[in-house]
Amino acid sequence: MKQSYRQMDRRLFLRGAGSLIALPFLPSLLSAADPAATLPRPKRFIALGFGWGVTNETWYPAVTDTGAAYALPSGLAPLARHRQDFTLLQGLHHQHSNEAHWGSTFWLTGANRYSVPGSSFSNSISLDQVIANDIGQKTRFPSLRFNSPDTEASGHGLGLSLSWDARGKPLAGLNSPLLAYHRLFSDENTSLAERQAQIEAQRSVLDTVLVDARRVGRDLNHEDKQKLDEYLQGVRDIENRLKRDSLWLNVAKAPPPFAAPKAGIVGKNEIELTYKLIVAALQTDSTRVVTYRQSVQELLISLGISVLPHDMSHYNPGERMEASQRRDIAQSELLAGLIDQLKAVREPDGTSLFDHTCLIYGSNIRTIHYLDNCPTLIAGRGAGIKLGQHLVEAKGTPLCNAWLTLLQGLGVPAKSHGDSTGILTSLT
Repeated sequence: MKQSYRQMDRRLFLRGAGSLIALPFLPSLLSAADPAATLPRPKRFIALGFGWGVTNETWYPAVTDTGAAYALPSGLAPLARHRQDFTLLQGLHHQHSNEAHWGSTFWLTGANRYSVPGSSFSNSISLDQVIANDIGQKTRFPSLRFNSPDTEASGHGLGLSLSWDARGKPLAGLNSPLLAYHRLFSDENTSLAERQAQIEAQRSVLDTVLVDARRVGRDLNHEDKQKLDEYLQGVRDIENRLKRDSLWLNVAKAPPPFAAPKAGIVGKNEIELTYKLIVAALQTDSTRVVTYRQSVQELLISLGISVLPHDMSHYNPGERMEASQRRDIAQSELLAGLIDQLKAVREPDGTSLFDHTCLIYGSNIRTIHYLDNCPTLIAGRGAGIKLGQHLVEAKGTPLCNAWLTLLQGLGVPAKSHGDSTGILTSLT
């Protein structure tokens, strides 16, 4: 029986009440001679995005100060203990970006919003979903998407989502740590039989929809057929989700690693808690791909800053610039704490969770309305890139070149992504 457990993606399970209960990796149950202790660890990916950019003067190192011995700027000073474990990049941007108020919409896609004739908006698949389609299929959640309730800079509301599917449609996320906790670790409120019945009922409805759609489609013109095809693809996506749900019906969720959080946690405390949940989700192998679009407005409020995020990004020396700098430092402190947690989680082979994770941290915007030189920090050894560096790429280098480099480093067989023109050899 022990061997059969190992075959199930090297996870440990307990049997009880007709279900399998997934446990986190437990290194102490594996001896040094145990084959499971020497098998390759799964790759993980984290994307942490934030709106409103950074403070130019105190977040970026000087462009002439490159390599490993660069002076860490004050906005990143809290990360000093990890400086050998991340790389900073300058000079990257999305060539099609032309609207700062679209929030994080294109940060992970690099799409041209005018690529569809006659449409003022279109998008493409985001980096995290390309990764999830490859390495996320062996977990209960192919990807987890954490959001925050504020709308960042996007007057269109599209900035709420970092994640976009293969059709360029936004993917919903979890808007509170409490909701995320229960999605990850709480027991289902319905019985196994009831959940099976619900899935079968949903399948029956989808079957009926498909039959009716094919009948209607015979009488449509070309444009309406395209619309119907898009709708049917959405139906197929639901069908695929139902198939995944049915595979996990008999596998109970991983035990909660800590007590359920209280409702109403916001600001800096919310980000800290979400980081804790991200580590727990990866540690229990509930998912291997995570995005988190962080709140800036609530962070400022929790820091006692009354300046509005939009006003802060249009700073001059004085109150607005001080607010921007305090924001940078607070975010760097939080990121340093997350890296601490990733390094503290031990894998069965003696390595750390950080050793098998690729983490990106940044924004689609530099500051004010400037979309060039997107702030970009890459940490973790999961993608096998060079760390401990400050790199300055040629002006206008696509940010998607960095994304493509990470995809290939994670073992995802991608030849391009977004507006990429090739990989960044400086990272390899």
